[in-house]
Amino acid sequence: MKRKGLLSSRFWLFLALLLAFNGVMMAGRLWQQYWWLGVGVNMALIVALAEYVGHSIPARWRRQYDLTLAIGFPVLLLLAWEAMSRSHILNPRWFPPPSRIAVALWQLSTQVDKFSHTSLWGRPWLIPQRFLTEGWPGVAALFAEGHVWVTLMRVFAGFVLGAIPGVFLGMLMGMNRTIRTMLDTTMSAVYVLPKIAIFPIVMLMFANPFGEGPKIAVVAISAFFLVAINTMTGVQDIDPVYIQAARNYGANRWQLFRHVIFPGALPVIFAGMRLALGTALIVIVAIEFIRAKKGVGFLTFYYWEVMVTDKMYAGLFVIMLLGVLLTYGLQRLEKRIMPWR
Repeated sequence: MKRKGLLSSRFWLFLALLLAFNGVMMAGRLWQQYWWLGVGVNMALIVALAEYVGHSIPARWRRQYDLTLAIGFPVLLLLAWEAMSRSHILNPRWFPPPSRIAVALWQLSTQVDKFSHTSLWGRPWLIPQRFLTEGWPGVAALFAEGHVWVTLMRVFAGFVLGAIPGVFLGMLMGMNRTIRTMLDTTMSAVYVLPKIAIFPIVMLMFANPFGEGPKIAVVAISAFFLVAINTMTGVQDIDPVYIQAARNYGANRWQLFRHVIFPGALPVIFAGMRLALGTALIVIVAIEFIRAKKGVGFLTFYYWEVMVTDKMYAGLFVIMLLGVLLTYGLQRLEKRIMPWR
């Protein structure tokens, strides 16, 4: 019965409305002037159609249906962008079609800039040849010319330097009321400061204000506050029943921390780490916009300055890809550390 419902009158009604609306828009040549209306109505009709199909399919097809939605919707958006840019509904100078952006991404990945002698990924296909001729220094030089690896190094270094003390201090604040009372107001005040705004101050603290130190330090500060606050919250949110039960069984302070407090706070700690990792990427890209000669942020801003918008969008795509991969990697680590979840 559910499979028949997929072909019911309501399904065909949504499909007919979708086709009729787009036919009217094309016949009346209304897309150029009312493209925003066309996109909105198409979006509403597609969502209604997908919603109805979702309620009609058998349960055994639910996973395939969800995967189709997750992949199909972004693809549909890219196709719409391509069509609107090709037909000049969107200005192709400012919104180049995705096909051009894909070509630009390929060029950035395979070609070395003749002025800066850098590339997007550092030409990893040359690693065997460089290793045979120059050894490990040659391999390191290949990675050093890649904007992605420079950005990732800054993100990882800052994230680790900020997250580890953040977890430590957050644990202390969560378990000790005196420390929490002393630091809570100060941390709340400093936390709201835009981290990019304190970058000039951080630069003054280093002997080489234009080196990697200030960039990594600002990323570490950004990660520190998010991890510390979430860790403190995770410790405070542990059900007192678990702590009391551990004490009734004779657990000392170390055993209480190891078997109850730390595992109980881990889910919230990792939630804070996910926020901190995303924030670290945002902060380093912003810093690379204004004070860097390498990095994906620098690359993106450079092509904005010279108005090569297809390569600018390619840089933005790489930033989004890094965000997805970093989040996925942290989620995999979370599953390994917390198998009970």
